[in-house]
Amino acid sequence: MAFRVYLSGEIHTDWRKQIIDGCKAAKLDIQFSSAVTNHAASDAAGDCLSEESNGFWRDHKSAKVNAIRTKTLIEKSDVAIIRFGEQYKQWNAAFDAGYCAALGKPYITLHDEALIHPLKEVDGSAQAWATKPEQVVEVLTYLLSDQLD
Repeated sequence: MAFRVYLSGEIHTDWRKQIIDGCKAAKLDIQFSSAVTNHAASDAAGDCLSEESNGFWRDHKSAKVNAIRTKTLIEKSDVAIIRFGEQYKQWNAAFDAGYCAALGKPYITLHDEALIHPLKEVDGSAQAWATKPEQVVEVLTYLLSDQLD
């Protein structure tokens, strides 16, 4: 049975691909899942329910639709990787980390040293903090070391 890893957070770099490719190269049996990473599609997730002229209510509906996916995939995961990038504030990623903490779901944060102070509470509940996707691959390799030859 595959280990289930949820990839949360920043969508403007290829960190997800780096982790997935690194785990494939290590021949790890991992099933990856993620929030919708297409920004426009995520913002429009609730548009099918009704047209909204007010931005707050459009965002509100889309957030609720997106939460169905996020909540379900986090609950089904064995571990979450939560990435915080430099360019934007990822409030959704912080929310995902809090949800993981509330569930007792292990998570690893992935961010630069410049974010240590603002993320001290998030990192305080994490099982590990990485600064590079390669470090996440190393941790996952260790966690699944019984699968190796």
